[in-house]
Amino acid sequence: MTPDDDLWRQRFGIFALLRISGLLLFLLGMAILFSDLVRPGGALGLGMILNGCGLVMALLGPVLLRQHWAKTDRR
Repeated sequence: MTPDDDLWRQRFGIFALLRISGLLLFLLGMAILFSDLVRPGGALGLGMILNGCGLVMALLGPVLLRQHWAKTDRR
């Protein structure tokens, strides 16, 4: 096992954790939006905010992380 393999294994774990946590945040937003989890009838504002944050985290987070890693690898 080379140090480079350890680095990429760690990066893959961070990448996967970012995607999974974004998905879980999105699902929590859906649950708040359409269930009586926070208040009867659902909480539209809170649910939509969590949905948006979850989507951004799951879709744009890995792209930004890859750009950051590309920048640090060039140094």
